[in-house]
Order: sequence, then structure tokens, then C-alpha cells
Amino acid sequence: MNLLRFLFRNARNLTLLTGLAALASGACNAGLIALVNTVLNHPEVSAIVMVGSFVALGLGKVATNFLSQLIVAKFSQGAIANLRCDLVRKILAVPLRHLEELGAARLMVTLGEDVLTVAEALLLLPNFAVNLAVLCGGAVYLCWLSWKVALSIFVFILLGAAGYRFLVANGFQHLRLAREEADRLYTHFRALTEGIKELKLHRSRRGKFLSDCIGPATESFSRHNIAAELRFILAHGWSQLLFFILVGLVLFLLPALQHINPRALTGYIVATLYLMGPLTGVLGVMAAIGRANVALEKIERLGSSLAAHSTETCLLAKPERKLDFERLELAGVTHSYHHEKDDSHFILGPMNLVFQPGELVFIVGGNGSGKSTLAKIITGLYPPETGQLRLDGKAVSNANRDDYRQLFSTVFSDFYVFETLLGLDGVNLDGRAQNYLAELHLDHKVKVRGGRLSTVDLSQGQRKRLALLTAYLENRPFYLFDEWASDQDPQFKEIFYRQILPDLKARGKAVVIITHDDRYFGCADRVIKLDYGKLVYDRPTAEPQAEPVLPATNGDNRVLSSSVPSL
Repeated sequence: MNLLRFLFRNARNLTLLTGLAALASGACNAGLIALVNTVLNHPEVSAIVMVGSFVALGLGKVATNFLSQLIVAKFSQGAIANLRCDLVRKILAVPLRHLEELGAARLMVTLGEDVLTVAEALLLLPNFAVNLAVLCGGAVYLCWLSWKVALSIFVFILLGAAGYRFLVANGFQHLRLAREEADRLYTHFRALTEGIKELKLHRSRRGKFLSDCIGPATESFSRHNIAAELRFILAHGWSQLLFFILVGLVLFLLPALQHINPRALTGYIVATLYLMGPLTGVLGVMAAIGRANVALEKIERLGSSLAAHSTETCLLAKPERKLDFERLELAGVTHSYHHEKDDSHFILGPMNLVFQPGELVFIVGGNGSGKSTLAKIITGLYPPETGQLRLDGKAVSNANRDDYRQLFSTVFSDFYVFETLLGLDGVNLDGRAQNYLAELHLDHKVKVRGGRLSTVDLSQGQRKRLALLTAYLENRPFYLFDEWASDQDPQFKEIFYRQILPDLKARGKAVVIITHDDRYFGCADRVIKLDYGKLVYDRPTAEPQAEPVLPATNGDNRVLSSSVPSL
């Protein structure tokens, strides 16, 4: 079983200790069965001895059961935390392109639902082990009473187990199908949260989303889960039916076949009835263990896929150092990906480009021309399929790509703003961040305390300014902005193109801007134009006479400063 293999792989000693505690608990239960039978059939035995034995066995059962549950509870939480951290490490080490192919929904359902399913099953294992030990102890006691009767019961149980196994195996198959549907369901949930505005504004789309997306996925997910539970319920009912048949055979058929001492018959019946509870407990946990096995299969499959694509050296902790470069070159670089809808391939390149410090470069072109893909190649997020990235003449490879990526401060069009200034330090970090917030006209909405932003719940344009704040604090030699100004008002666009970008250039930064703002093309030293993945031109621009800068406001009639943040 995957769950047991997971336990032995992560904590062999704790698993063995839990098993020993469960066996001790089972032995105490078997002793209690024997004690009850002795009291019923041998009243001449000293009452003091019987009471003392009963108390000792009862306390032993409670103590060993408590010990096994405590061990597993402590272990399970640590194991689940390690499992999540291991998955996150693998995700961080995998190339971006492969993560995009896997999809955010698959990653989220594995990190969330699958790991939680495993954790819940781990917490049930102590009771499962104790009940299993009780059954083993009861079997030993039955053998002590009569090995022939015990053997007959064992053969009967084997026949029943075959039918039980058939039903349970079929239930596990439906659990696997339900888990596959969960991936699709989470994809729709993500569409719901990210596309809620579009759904609210379009009644027909909203209705179709519910009827054609959510409805079929939830119905299929529920159908497979119900089918699995039905088989588990049938298996449980089958086992109980066999148990009652067994009791009836022992009670009525066995005395008719051979002479049985009434005291021995009482022992058989008491032991058999006593074992019914532990048997029900064992069978009840099987469904949870089955779900955990399916979840572990998905976790291990994802982990294997991530490990297989972890081609880069991607350290999590390494001292930051000042980085500089003189020349970044793309030599014959290409990249392609598959369009599933029309079964075609988009090919970017070949690209032969050079970037240098103190240069301001615009990348322009229509939607779908490959601008964002080129940006990801330049920043090392996508490795070239052919050609090379060269930094000061040295080729960028899997071994040094993560070091290469540390050159860049970026704000992509699908940027994310963290609530804390993660990974940033230095003297007076809060003060420097607050000064930048004032220059970006966000100080009246956002404060910084202990490296934490008071809020990121802002408009899209203001959140882009927060992302720019992070880029300023990083102070790296290469800046890349993907449609940064698209969500800014006209006044702040002026500030961005006429002041912020020239200031970065003056400080010796290489600056690449992806933009559609043709009004400002003259601000660039060079303009690179793409058309459906092909380089149309890469040419310098003549700087026109600067237009007057209008007094800029941020929507609250507050005039923007003409100064720009100092790096």
C-alpha cells in the first residue's frame, strides 16, 4: 500500500514503535476477552485477582492506544509539512514552461486537497492498527480454545475476504476517476474566481459556465465518489452479513456436528461478538486509506514529473552579491510551443539581439507577436530551444541560469505583489521603501513596517507601482517592464516615459520596455519590432524634441513630484 510505504520511507522507527504499541493494545484486548470468559465460566476464581487483572488490562489498553495515537499525530503533521515543502522546492526548481504546461489547478489541488487527504488518513492509522491487533489477539485466543474451530473460522473469513476485496478494488478505481475529475473541477473554480467580472456582466456566458463547465464536472466528480462509497458500503455490509452467519454457525451448527462444552461454546460466542467492533473499525478505515493511496499516487506522480524536468541548478539560499555585465547577447535563439486548438506551432526566432548597460530599448509589435515570450527568454525564464544566451561572451546553461536570472528586476503584465518585501534587506529598508512610496504617490495608502506592506488591495495601476517599488529596492543592473504603463493615467505615463526610464538609463541600467505606446517610441535608444515571432527590425531612434511635461495627478488632485526615486 502506498500509505504504508510512505510511512516506512519517512519514519521507519516511529512506524515500528506505533505497531508495537498497537500490538500491546491488542494483547490487552485479548486478555480482556479471556478474563470475561473466565469470570463467566469459573466463578470460583478469586474476585480480587479478577478485578485487579481487569483494571490492569483496561489501563494497559488505554495507555497503549493513547501512545500510538500520540506518536502518529506528531509524526503525521511533520511528515505532511515535509511533503508540502518538498513539493514546493521541486516546483521552484522546475523551468517555468513546464509549470505552465502542468497548470496552476493541478498544482493547487495536489498541494491542498491531496496532502490533506493523506494527513486525515494518517490520523486514522492508530485506531486501524489497534483494531487489527485486537483481531489478531482474538484469533490467538480462539486458537487457544480450539485450533480446529479457529481454522474453520479462518477459512470462512478467507472466502468472505475475496468478495470484500473485489468490491473494495472496484471502489478504489472509482476514487481514481474522481481524483482525475478534481483537476478539471479546480480548473473551473480558478476560472470562476479570475473571470467573475466577465461572468457577472454576461448572463448567457454565466449560464453556460454553470451548465456546461461546473455542472458536468461536479456531477461526474460526485458520481464517481458515490460509486466508490456504494462499493465500500456494500463491502462493509457483506462483511457484517458474513459475521452474523459465522456467529449463527458457531451457535447452532457447531454443537450439532460435535459435542461442545458449554463453557467453550460461551467462549467462542463471546470472543466472536467482541471482535465485531474491531472488525467494523478496520473496515471503516479502508475507504480513507484508499483515498490516501490515490492521493499519494497523484503526489508521487507530480513529484516524479517535477524531478524529471528539474534540469536547472536552482539554489534556495545563496548570499546576494553585486552583479554587473557589459553585454547580453541572443545568438540564433528560438523557442516554440504548441497551440492545441488549431494543432499548430508558434515559433519565435531566430533572434540575434544585443543589450548593453545604459541603453533604453522598446520591444513593440501586435498581440501574439511573441513579445512576452521574448521577455521570458531574455530574463532566463524560458531556456532557448536552439541558439544561445551569452553574458559577456559566456554561454548561459542549466548550471548558471539561476545566477543569470539574478541580473533582472522585472514587472511582467501578469505580475504579483507580495505582502512583504521578501528577500530584500539592507540599511533602513523601511525608510527607503517609504521614500519610494512617496515618490510613487502611494504613501497615503500604503505604509511599510518591518518589511511588510500595510495593504496590496489597490487598483491595478497602483499595484503596478508597488511592483515598481520592489524593482527599485532590488537595484539590479537590468530592468524589464512588460506593458507597465498600460494601466496608468496619462499623467503618470508621462512621468514613467520621460523621467523614470531616463533616470534608470542614466544610472547605467539596461532597460527593456514592452509597449504599445507609439507616442513615446522616440524616448528609446532602439526599437525592436516583432511580427508573429519574427524580427521585423532592430533599429535606433532619433530623439525628438521633448514635449512639455504636464502636471500629473494620481486621481485625488495631488500633483505628482517631478523627481524620481534614487536607487
